[in-house]
Amino acid sequence: MQLTILGGGGFRVPLVYGALLGDRSEGRVTDVVLHDLDAGRLDAVARVLAEQAAGVPGAPAVTATTDLDEALRGADFVFSAIRVGGLEGRAADERVALAEGVLGQETVGAGGIAYGLRTVPVAVDIARRVARLAPDAWVINFTNPAGLVTEAMSRHLGNRVIGICDSPVGLGRRVARVLGGDPDEAFIDYVGLNHLGWLRGLRIAGRDELPRLLADPELLGSFEEGRLFGVDWLRSLGAIPNEYLHYYYFNREAVAAYQAAEQTRGAFLRDQQARFYEALGHPGAPALKTWDATRAEREATYMAENREAAGAGERAEEDLESGGYEKVALALMRAIARDERATLILNVRNGATLAALDADAVIEAPCSVDANGAHPMAVGPLPGHATGLVCSVKAVEREVLAAADSGSRATAVKAFALHPLVDSVAVARRLVEGYREAHPGLAYLRG
Repeated sequence: MQLTILGGGGFRVPLVYGALLGDRSEGRVTDVVLHDLDAGRLDAVARVLAEQAAGVPGAPAVTATTDLDEALRGADFVFSAIRVGGLEGRAADERVALAEGVLGQETVGAGGIAYGLRTVPVAVDIARRVARLAPDAWVINFTNPAGLVTEAMSRHLGNRVIGICDSPVGLGRRVARVLGGDPDEAFIDYVGLNHLGWLRGLRIAGRDELPRLLADPELLGSFEEGRLFGVDWLRSLGAIPNEYLHYYYFNREAVAAYQAAEQTRGAFLRDQQARFYEALGHPGAPALKTWDATRAEREATYMAENREAAGAGERAEEDLESGGYEKVALALMRAIARDERATLILNVRNGATLAALDADAVIEAPCSVDANGAHPMAVGPLPGHATGLVCSVKAVEREVLAAADSGSRATAVKAFALHPLVDSVAVARRLVEGYREAHPGLAYLRG
């Protein structure tokens, strides 16, 4: 079975390959094709994978190419993890937004809209090529903004594109562990949009244990989300929000922390990864050891500004465990390829899951997965405050898709202006001009 990884020179690709190395079952991935526009990055990542595979019998064969059509031909699964504009683009997204006093995070607010506007046209082109060159392939999308990009691709691939994210998985595992349950056995009642969802229940052996957690202030404050949001706010909500909702609930504090930081997250990762790829430009450098050290630093500094704003301190060792998007991707591929039913939190078309949204809107929810793909499970309705936020952000995503399709600058302004974290139409207009100046790829926005 062939897996093609788009963005194959990306830093997190070794996580996916590491998961594949541990799969010894029949029908596993035997061939991995890496695609990237940067041949140097491809070579660096291929070296890491070669060291990972050393001594592992039957390790998937790895090839690399800068030719997209070549990479797609023969694919059974396509894993899309591209970054249009690179980390320099992410740093610019943050910089332009913060100059206007609004959030520049890559998936939330102004930064997420800018990233979506330059990513959607590329993702749509990929979707069209997959439909032409590998019509039977399943696309697993990890490209951010994940929900928005998955919805854009679904207009050309239907239900054969499925979005994944490690954030809900990490949240569910932390809550299950605090409650003394097995994270692999617990059912997570979670729904919303990507980076905009709430854990409303966690069933262990058929019993919802979330009320026990909410009733115990000491237990509730013992894990990352409890420290990030505060015990009182979580008890008021009666749910555990995805960590990205900190940008909404504590927006003023988050923006102030980002403005005060020595450098933004995007700038930090840009510089860090530049050092990594530069180091691997030397033939004798230990590829896997260098990658491991860089990843450890990356994980430890994740959402550092938010934790500072909340007074949450450094990340606890138990919170450094990855949500495991690579494990979700592997479980998803296995369920489809072998018709082994699995339950996973995924980004898929809504159908009738959330009554407030139309059937084609991509949501993030527990899904039953089999050979026919991912099917969202029935969930209880969201409370009014959550429904309002979901509908508002989904409306913004639709304006982003419309702007990317039409090239309308006015529609792009509308997308920014309607977002809950952009507080002025005048700011929205300046953001569009600032982003057009920073990103040549947004020159298509006219009129």
